[in-house]
Amino acid sequence: MAAQAQQTSAVDPVQDTGHDSVRDREIGVEQVHLDRVYRRLEEKIHEAEFLMEDAARRGQVGTPGALAERDAQVFRAGVHLNRLNNEFEDFLFGRIDLLPGKDGKKGPDGAYTAVEPAEGAVRPDNTADIAETLHIGRIGVLDEDYSPLVIDWRAPAAAPFYRSTPVDPGRVVRRRVIRSKGRRVLGVEDDLMRPELKAFLDGHELPVIGDGALMAALGQARSHTMRDIVASIQAEQDLVIRAPAASVTYVEGGPGTGKTAVALHRAAYLLYQDRRRYAGGILIVSPTPLLVAYTEGVLPSLGEEGQVAIRAIGSLVDGAEATLYDSPAVARAKGSSRMLKVLRKAARGALEANGSPDRLRVVAFGRRLELEAGELGRIRQTVLGGTAPVNLLRPRARRLLLDALWQKSGAAGRHTDPELAAELRSSFDEDVAGEDSFIAFLDAWWPELTPAGVLAAMADEKRLGRWSRRVLNPGEVRRVARSLKRDGHSVHDIALLDELNAVLGAPARPRRRRELDPLDQLTGLEELMPVREESQRERAERLAQERVEYAHVIVDEAQDLTPMQWRMVGRRGRHATWTVVGDPAQSSWSDPDEAAEARDEALGTRPRRRFQLTVNYRNPAEIADLAAKVLALAMPGSEAPSAVRSTGVQPRFTVVRESLGETVREEAARLLDRVDGTIGVVVAMNRREEARRWLAGLGDRVVALGSLEAKGLEYDATVVVSPAEIADESPAGLRVLYVALTRATQQLTVVSGERDEPDAAGVPDLLRD
Repeated sequence: MAAQAQQTSAVDPVQDTGHDSVRDREIGVEQVHLDRVYRRLEEKIHEAEFLMEDAARRGQVGTPGALAERDAQVFRAGVHLNRLNNEFEDFLFGRIDLLPGKDGKKGPDGAYTAVEPAEGAVRPDNTADIAETLHIGRIGVLDEDYSPLVIDWRAPAAAPFYRSTPVDPGRVVRRRVIRSKGRRVLGVEDDLMRPELKAFLDGHELPVIGDGALMAALGQARSHTMRDIVASIQAEQDLVIRAPAASVTYVEGGPGTGKTAVALHRAAYLLYQDRRRYAGGILIVSPTPLLVAYTEGVLPSLGEEGQVAIRAIGSLVDGAEATLYDSPAVARAKGSSRMLKVLRKAARGALEANGSPDRLRVVAFGRRLELEAGELGRIRQTVLGGTAPVNLLRPRARRLLLDALWQKSGAAGRHTDPELAAELRSSFDEDVAGEDSFIAFLDAWWPELTPAGVLAAMADEKRLGRWSRRVLNPGEVRRVARSLKRDGHSVHDIALLDELNAVLGAPARPRRRRELDPLDQLTGLEELMPVREESQRERAERLAQERVEYAHVIVDEAQDLTPMQWRMVGRRGRHATWTVVGDPAQSSWSDPDEAAEARDEALGTRPRRRFQLTVNYRNPAEIADLAAKVLALAMPGSEAPSAVRSTGVQPRFTVVRESLGETVREEAARLLDRVDGTIGVVVAMNRREEARRWLAGLGDRVVALGSLEAKGLEYDATVVVSPAEIADESPAGLRVLYVALTRATQQLTVVSGERDEPDAAGVPDLLRD
């Protein structure tokens, strides 16, 4: 939800003066180009198919030369056709608009190779013309005249898309990320590398969408002070983007300082600078699915190897997805490191949760052998004496059962010859272990446990009470057990599942036989035909599923991770370098010290490098000043980032009139007429569904979201409903309210209910001086 430029008292607006104007026009421009690219791809596919048909006809000539030429042509055409088909969907993701270069040499892909702008490219009045526009995608595509329609992301000409920054822009004026699905362009977001420059494309001023429009407005301001501020924003962010990655890089900054954007550009920069080093993958962890959707639009795919995985914290465990929310009390219990003891006891206790058998009977050497409950209990206790994962202890349990039965048989003293004794024991083990009764007993007595199964067993309040004695209090036991009975998982359950996966361990699987390669069975012409390879998307998905650790981990909104979530993320970066992005003042976790301890354990002994972003270019000063009042209550002594602009539009305060729902709907509708972009209506978490019903029918520009869902997002205007409800919903409620008040780029409305104790002007108690 990127910010749009607006009229301010200090700067001139750049773009976006109508509801659908510039953004929709620019999406249309990119759609026209994408349509042209697809038409050209279809032509190339037809050409490849024609070549294959032509080659088949050549084979009818029958001469050795014709056959060899046919085979080579079929192979080349087949490879080309295969590649085109595999890369046909969702492959265009970027664009750069460039100044004239120092030289006019063209590379093999048809693009000019100059890195730095030509002398005189920027005129004395700080204007310039765009000389070249390059679209970046998964493969290169040339038009009929061999001019580039798409530049392969690996080509040298695409390097500025990843490397350019405002401090070192090179020829790049505007970098655009294009979001598409199939053949449809969904959106565009721009970064300006030269915000102080007024650039022209085909005689018209270069349009800018998203945060880039705001930076352009700041950079082209008449005030030298404003230009100095833009330079400081660029320098702060550039230092982080280019920081060496051989350690842990901490990035802290308040709302609107560009932490997320910096982290994403850092991922692109690191991967492009040293692709071999980061072949192990980069993991970007976001706090909510909403922010993941935004993140995926900002950071394009970087190639066919699936190097960058963007996951919500509730989606880190394959096969599980967080769809539910826990109450603050339940979240505090599940997220605490105290749950480690509970889970370890539950993993062992779950072996008996479903009625473990209390007697083992087998027949060996013509005798019936039995192990009673007491003996079985001692064996289980011995097996569980170590710290090895429970599922990996099954072979040991099997061996100790056989040892006990061997002693019962009395056969141990029959032979004094060691070889005969060993042979007899081997025969005994083979006979007993192959009995159906022994196999059935072992399956029931030491079943293979799954994380989901153990978590389900913890939904029984009595069992959970036994497993969590002296760890959770009775109220916590009751609430946690009740939450685990629901159909689905919360974001905190995902961390518990991951911990259980480590506690249980995955049993060894027999190796699968290699499937026969289809080429093993082909002869003649077919041997030269390429077998269909997996597509880029299929390969990326497969690698993402197989990958359990990464070479670099970026944690966005890190202040919200619980101790258990830090353990989950830490497992995925045991040998990684890290970028940790956050703001303690926005933390929604109730015990930051406990989380910091878990974070330090996850990061290990790597050296730390810290950066602080100090400039808030999202919120106008009027909104930032109001939010600072809550910051003073939430974290006394904390310093808010400096807002760089003022709109002259004060936050609006209103009270509930006939009903809360009608009042909120009226205020949202009012803002629809006052801003061009999106409107976020932020409510306490327990009102999310209710708020969506209030706003039904107002259109896609209005979004209802709970207070914890707002993290990291931006809206042109926001309606914050009942600050007291948000502040009271958890021990971290004041920090969550601070987040809610800092989402707007233009206008803020606060709706107060009776609980807010508004004064005559409608200002709630929490926001008064």
